Amino acid sequence: MTLIHPAALVAEGAVLGAGVEIGPWCHIGPNVVLEDGVKLMSHVVIDGHTRLGTGTILYPFASVGLPPQDLKYRGEPTRCEIGAGTQVREHCTIHRGTATGAGITRVGEKCLLMAVVHVAHDCTLGNGVIAANNVVMGGHVTIEDGAVIGGSAALHQFVRIGRGAMVGGVSGVEADVIPFGMVMGNRARLSGLNIVGLRRRGLDPAAIRGLRAAFRLLFRHDGLFAARVAETRMRYGADPIVAEILSFIEAPSKRGLIRRDSRAVETEDAA
Repeated sequence: MTLIHPAALVAEGAVLGAGVEIGPWCHIGPNVVLEDGVKLMSHVVIDGHTRLGTGTILYPFASVGLPPQDLKYRGEPTRCEIGAGTQVREHCTIHRGTATGAGITRVGEKCLLMAVVHVAHDCTLGNGVIAANNVVMGGHVTIEDGAVIGGSAALHQFVRIGRGAMVGGVSGVEADVIPFGMVMGNRARLSGLNIVGLRRRGLDPAAIRGLRAAFRLLFRHDGLFAARVAETRMRYGADPIVAEILSFIEAPSKRGLIRRDSRAVETEDAA
């Protein structure tokens, strides 16, 4: 049964699934789709071509799908999507995409965006991402599955955060973070591997030791970085997580790569 509080405003054209609950003082635009079981607690604003997945919960004063903070935006019908089971806490803002970018802002399934998180235009968040209080993302940021972003961290435009990575609180991240890497500081430096995250994913001690050996070769040995990448692939490339890290390093990047004791490795150096 769909429940709409009398004080809520739901525009004609909005599509509401079964069991949707819309609390007082919510405002739903005409191009919004709320799938089954979505719950908007109160004072939530959803506009634009926006879709919320099954069982998503939005807490008071969250806003989703509003125009991007981009002076080039001219009202194009860009989109915003949030996956099933995601929680969006108080005062979060998630803006729709831009015509000059991907055209869509995506948040995956079963994510947790804590209070006052900002997801800018054209960002892509994978499944199971956790962003703690006051995290801010510039436009076009990519965060892969299972990454954790500590409170008050700031992610520069176009930065990529790899799968299972950990960004420490109050970190300024201006370049890419490898899968399962851990960065911290202002500006952020690569401090090691996210061992806690790896253990939570069921990696046994032997696998973690092998990953640590690959990490040391990549980031703590001397010599050209490109040569170390090649040697790591030769010695440890059969490990699927090592292979994932190497693929991430070699993928196109607009921000370069964070590595230990260095601000960034230029994309050409990592190729």
